[in-house]
Amino acid sequence: ALGIALSLLLVATPGQAVTTTIAATPGQGVTTTILSGPVALDAFHAMSNTPEHTAVFNTRGRSDVYIVQNVIAPGGHTGWHSHPGVSFVTVRSGAATEYHGDDPSPHVYPAGSGFVEEAGRVHLIRNEGTTALELVAFQLIPFGAVRRIDEPAP
Repeated sequence: ALGIALSLLLVATPGQAVTTTIAATPGQGVTTTILSGPVALDAFHAMSNTPEHTAVFNTRGRSDVYIVQNVIAPGGHTGWHSHPGVSFVTVRSGAATEYHGDDPSPHVYPAGSGFVEEAGRVHLIRNEGTTALELVAFQLIPFGAVRRIDEPAP
């Protein structure tokens, strides 16, 4: 089983304390490279609209942008985690198998495809193939927020 035990001290009432354990799940076989970021952006509204396609981006408050490369060895995984903002992920090589904390069914994305990770959604990406999996992500997160949040296994 994957996991690192973290103990937290929670104060229930004055003079009393409660201890609980959370099992974080670190990645295995993953090399993460920050290609760019954090790059600060002011609030913005941007739109592209043609008869064939519409895209709308709207932020309130400042944001940080990251471009991140993850290379995952065969059998490796990212560990359970979430992000405080939206991630647009492209699969450059291999096949990404994504699992969500609230949905046990796998979602497979082959090279040349991509997917979007919603803010706060707990997920794990696994390389179930026999060759290296390379992902490149564009992340738009709240200014000053931590880019990745380790989460306990669901």
